[in-house]
Amino acid sequence: MRISEPHHPPFAFHELLDRFPRRKILVVGDIMVDEYIWGGVSRISPEAPVPIVEVEHEYVRLGGAANVVANVRALGGQADLVGVVGGDGMAERLIHEIEQIGVKSDGMVVDRSRKTTRKTRVVAGPQHVVRFDRESTDDVGDEIRGRIEELVRDRLASVDALIISDYGKGVIGGRLLQEILPLARARGVVVVVDPKVNHFDMYRNVSVLTPNHWEAATAWGRPIRSEAEVVEAGRHLVNILRVQAVLVTRGEKGMSLFEADGRVSHIPAVAKEVYDVTGAGDTVVGAMALALCSKATMVEAAHIANHAAGVVVGKRGTATVSSAELQRALAQKEE
Repeated sequence: MRISEPHHPPFAFHELLDRFPRRKILVVGDIMVDEYIWGGVSRISPEAPVPIVEVEHEYVRLGGAANVVANVRALGGQADLVGVVGGDGMAERLIHEIEQIGVKSDGMVVDRSRKTTRKTRVVAGPQHVVRFDRESTDDVGDEIRGRIEELVRDRLASVDALIISDYGKGVIGGRLLQEILPLARARGVVVVVDPKVNHFDMYRNVSVLTPNHWEAATAWGRPIRSEAEVVEAGRHLVNILRVQAVLVTRGEKGMSLFEADGRVSHIPAVAKEVYDVTGAGDTVVGAMALALCSKATMVEAAHIANHAAGVVVGKRGTATVSSAELQRALAQKEE
């Protein structure tokens, strides 16, 4: 086993990023809405020992698979989206927002028996007070799954990479993956998966899996308490799932990349300030997929994803990183 230090020769990152606009990514998964209610607190409610939030502004952002697409577009790539929304007003708003960023909405299947997944966060000053989730988590029915499979089949011939954005909201399941993953492999499409723990066994033979520290430990079956255990868990996942690489995201400790050839790369975090980690995983998979299908090596792609995540966690709320922001972050790395 070879473990690399965090010191690497300079990469031609600008050449890789220049290729992003010519790459097209298909994102399949759980489409969500991230809703924020921001305000200040000056008193406690007389009705209960809770703060009274005086609402100052509200906004809605693309979440889940929709946020992955938003990140791909912000980085200059082309994108297509396949997933499910409910038959409600929030779905109409989602469709509008998707089209506003230059992505067609014809891959968004409306299932009137479900709610559009919506996470509402109440934030008072710097404090996240509470989150309300409105969602359906049951697996989609056979008819809806069949429509998703058809949409994916039609699009795979014209894309460079496939991202599976699995938030456990019912879109990603074994039957769907059994249909679409072999097609992606046959076409030589890069497959990057943002995983859900209880679905790990379904992600065999993909290009890259991007679990966070907790997800990697859960899949390994033991807590990760040391650097040695991180390595053991990462190598275990690579071997049992037969993937090209596993990229474990570790918060303030950065990322650890485990490749099928035995190479291990520990990549330190680069964020100067961390305001909000919401959606950072979406940024990671979007940047990773764009980099890999632009002919980056695994370790180059991981460095690009790490810097992209370092930018978005410095922003409040679900966010994206632009190509210019990533260029600046990578330029600082090379100085």
